[in-house]
Amino acid sequence: MNDEPDLQLVLMLFSELVAADQTIKAVLARNLPKGMEMSHFSVLTQLAHVGEVSPAKLARSFGLTKGAITNTLKKLELAGYIHIRPDWEDSRKKQVSISDSGRSARDQALTALTPEFQIIADNLGNQSIKTVLSTLRKFRTMLRA
Repeated sequence: MNDEPDLQLVLMLFSELVAADQTIKAVLARNLPKGMEMSHFSVLTQLAHVGEVSPAKLARSFGLTKGAITNTLKKLELAGYIHIRPDWEDSRKKQVSISDSGRSARDQALTALTPEFQIIADNLGNQSIKTVLSTLRKFRTMLRA
């Protein structure tokens, strides 16, 4: 067994991930509600799972700058999809939560995406999806280090 790193194989991995990213963005663009961007959907999904969180924590979880997350949050707030309030424990900070209309928009997007998700689930199966998820999380964590 050859344990030498195969840099060509790593290059192929990067290329495949870039192609997958482009395909995912196209699928999302076709299925997201009018005016909703992929970043909006991602933030709404995260907020639906975690409840209330600071903008700084959101930025870290997405690997974004504070400026980038602030821009996304302003758009979501203008659309009425989120609430931003002062942090009661530290007035210098803020807390973000999903609004009822944000949850509704996210649910609408999920409904539109369900057929795409079903194709993936039917073709890969749960075990393959779990394996890919585990590998991608390791890959992402390693790149952030």
